[in-house]
Amino acid sequence: LTGCVAPAAPAAAPAAAEPTAAPAAEDTGVNMVLMPKFLGILVFDQAHQGALEAHAEVGNTGTLDFLGPTPENSVAGQIEILTTATTQGVDAIMISNNAGEQLAPAAKAARDAGMTVVTWDSPIPSSEGEQVFVAQVDFDETGTVMADMALNILGAEGGQLAILSASPDAANQNAWNAAFQEVLKNDPKYASLEMVDLVYGNDQSEDSYNQALALVDKYPDLKLIMAPTTVGIASAAKAMQDEGLCDKVKISGLGLPAEMVSYTLNGCAPEFALWSFVDLGYLSYQVAYQLATGMIEAKEGQVFEAGRMGSFTITKDPTRDAGLRVLMGPFTVYNAENVEAASK
Repeated sequence: LTGCVAPAAPAAAPAAAEPTAAPAAEDTGVNMVLMPKFLGILVFDQAHQGALEAHAEVGNTGTLDFLGPTPENSVAGQIEILTTATTQGVDAIMISNNAGEQLAPAAKAARDAGMTVVTWDSPIPSSEGEQVFVAQVDFDETGTVMADMALNILGAEGGQLAILSASPDAANQNAWNAAFQEVLKNDPKYASLEMVDLVYGNDQSEDSYNQALALVDKYPDLKLIMAPTTVGIASAAKAMQDEGLCDKVKISGLGLPAEMVSYTLNGCAPEFALWSFVDLGYLSYQVAYQLATGMIEAKEGQVFEAGRMGSFTITKDPTRDAGLRVLMGPFTVYNAENVEAASK
């Protein structure tokens, strides 16, 4: 996600850990579900593409269903899909959690029924009911990346900024926002940056667009909107462009090059970051499939091969009080120099 941020390497395994030389699992057909926060967002479609790639690669004769709720019914919808999958005998589910801790009881019930439960993109905060979280990037590092982009855009003089987030129930959004605020508060490097507000557009284009304009109206001295959501950043950039405000208020955050290229080249969103959602879907599938087939165990120090993506290690999640994590990475920072090539 001006150049590139150095890749966040997966944490090393304990010294005694050896890669598990697991034999190829006997294929009994593993029925799997990939569940996004909700349907209709390009990044989740990309994750599905990656999961389909892995599904074909491992030769799983079971099913892979891409099931998600509507944006308006995301929390209840996710719980319902997970509960239904449990009663219908699904073998493994991969969840981008948009329900916060509300999903934990259904996840625990799924585990009790023998289902493999992996989260990706956004975990269960307590890790209850979840075996492993496949993290796209280190959540604490996200705060620093966001702060660096803000400083790059605003310069040494800094100024006022606000966060336009997705849902208040999204664990990944909450963690990124907290990490960003922590960096701004405690690192003197960012002393010139003043955060004035945090608002939610619920990952819906119209809501995010209107929230961005409301921030400009509320804070006449606002210089930057930081949106760590692909829907939010594109909507905020469009709002500034439509209202002729790009010279006054800049946009940054986490976005897709294909959706952001015009806003980056015209100066509305000079810099933003992201990672590969195709790879995230691929890796999440590999983790869930190998857990479900007994090729690996959900334990600290477990080393495994994830197809074309190479070797990974399951570690404790240092960004939560409990839980296990597989760390993907890296960030790529996009600007006018590299966004066009990445958007194709």
